[in-house]
This record gives sequence, C-alpha cells and structure tokens, in this order.
Amino acid sequence: QVQLVESGGGLVQAGGSLRLSCAVSGRTASVYAMGWFRQAPGKEREFVAAIIRIGGSTVYADSVKGRFTTSRDNVKNTVYLQMNSLTPEDTGVYYCAAVRFSSSWPPTSTGTDYWGKGTLVTVSS
Repeated sequence: QVQLVESGGGLVQAGGSLRLSCAVSGRTASVYAMGWFRQAPGKEREFVAAIIRIGGSTVYADSVKGRFTTSRDNVKNTVYLQMNSLTPEDTGVYYCAAVRFSSSWPPTSTGTDYWGKGTLVTVSS
C-alpha cells in the first residue's frame, strides 16, 4: 500500500503563488508516477499535472501550462506542485495521486491507484 498526504493549501490572492507538497509513504518503490488533480465545487475532478518517479518526465493540463510546475524529491519521497499566477479558476481541492504501472500514464481520475485526502486552495479575486 501507498499513503499520500497533501499539505500547503490555503487562501491566496489572484496573481499569487502557492506550493503544495505530497508526502509519499509505504511501498514507494511500487509507484511509477505521481500526479495532481483538482476538483472545484460542483465540478468533476480534473487532471492538473503528473511526474514519473524515475526520470522525472512531466505532463500538464493545458489550463496550467506555463504557470504550474511539478517536481519530486525521491530522497524525501515528496512531490511538489508549484503554482504561480493563480486565478480564481484555480480554486478547488487539490488531490495527490499515484499510479503503479506505466500503462496508467498519464494518470486519469478513473485509473489512479492511490489518492490523498486533498488540500483546499482558494484564490480570491
């Protein structure tokens, strides 16, 4: 099993920045890639970004390209999501996710093996 715990959410003004962290524990060696999803009130959960644990290749949703950056520290078993130039449309609960197999790349909301409980990001206008 793999456990994921997010942190770093909060309230920020439009144009500001936040950095989310996701601590990964358990059978970390079984993880192929980690990702970030978000869910705004009344909307479906959507993909944000993902990174392959070994090698570090990344993929981003078009809506966050150029503003968000995901990275990982395999020594600390932590994944990060640096969010810049935030807008109110970025508001939502951000979830950390992990997949075990390369066939699940890039991660999807239905094909993810492990989920964190989420951290709330609120961007005020």
